[in-house]
Amino acid sequence: MRTVVKFGGSSVADVEKMRHIAENLKTRKDKGEDLVVVVSAMGKTTNQLLAIANEAVKNPSKREVDMMISTGEQISIALLSMILNEMGAKAVSLTGFQAGIRTEGVHTKTKIIDIDIEIIEEKLQEGNIVVVAGFQGYNEIGEITTLGRGGSDTTAVALAAKLNCSCEIYTDVDGIYGIDPRLYPKARHLDEIDFEEMKEMAFLGSKVMEPRSVDIAQHYGVEIYVASAHEDKRGTYIKEVDKALESRSITGLSVAENVMMVTLNNLPVESISEVFISLAREEINIDMISQTTMSDGRTSLSFTASAEDKSAMEAIMHKIISPIEGVTMSTVTDIVKISVVGSGMRTQSGVAAKLFKLFADHAIQFMQVTTSEISISYIMKKSYKEKAVFIIAEDFQL
Repeated sequence: MRTVVKFGGSSVADVEKMRHIAENLKTRKDKGEDLVVVVSAMGKTTNQLLAIANEAVKNPSKREVDMMISTGEQISIALLSMILNEMGAKAVSLTGFQAGIRTEGVHTKTKIIDIDIEIIEEKLQEGNIVVVAGFQGYNEIGEITTLGRGGSDTTAVALAAKLNCSCEIYTDVDGIYGIDPRLYPKARHLDEIDFEEMKEMAFLGSKVMEPRSVDIAQHYGVEIYVASAHEDKRGTYIKEVDKALESRSITGLSVAENVMMVTLNNLPVESISEVFISLAREEINIDMISQTTMSDGRTSLSFTASAEDKSAMEAIMHKIISPIEGVTMSTVTDIVKISVVGSGMRTQSGVAAKLFKLFADHAIQFMQVTTSEISISYIMKKSYKEKAVFIIAEDFQL
């Protein structure tokens, strides 16, 4: 049996936690299991390295940032391999480059395009537990690259797809909940969740899984098991679920707080494409979009994106609108995106109507709303967050 096992930063935050993980891995290896282990940087190492870079220079080169932050995972894989070897479990560490993880795109936000698993297969055949650095790879000119936030999940699932095996993600939570228990303590634990629902929840703000990793899993049929690295509790399977068994209209609720909304007033209609082409060129993902067209060929355009891209976003927008007379821009960051997700919405009507009535009855105002087949998202002031989460959770029994 072969399995890809991934441990997040909190799971490998110190040497004692690494020893605990190593003991479990050795037990599994002794039972004959072939293991490829993907690990993140220890604890908050990546954030600390980024803070140092930003302290050193105002606008650090993204190439050099990748070079710097990729060292966090290299420390983790080396330490875990040392501990395993000392315990008598043969192990070898591989960087993203050594593991054959090819990427493309801009530095700090690259995507995996292929993995040459020859070296991994060779090391497994030699009887090793293969410990791979998550979050990193190399591009077409041989430079070290990183995959962005949650990139270790993507590394693990992509490896499982190439190795044709299942994937286990161990983190600081004991599976997937309908709502983050920190926001709603009575949140319902899910024994399983469909790929599509999990991908939507992740994209809309749920922090347990990275959206790209679920997308890869769905495409290649990789079953994912998410569980706690510290407690022996039942986790959650992310897999293809029989839609005929779907009885709930809403499976879960996601909250995204690191959001900003940009509004361009009096923008010429012909400039809209330039706005989104310029943002796409810089790999800035746009989420919700609304537009109100005026009679004089001008428009009011609003859209949301991650607040992490605020500086880059504003620089791009100023470059576009500064030559155009009369255009104004405003940026709002004191907002939150609350989204409900459920495959049952395809066949059960009235969810939107129920939500609008709940908000009206509780005097909750929202600024934007958007829908998909299985989700409805609202942008509102952060001051409404707790009330909105509570009333949705209670009414839909999440």
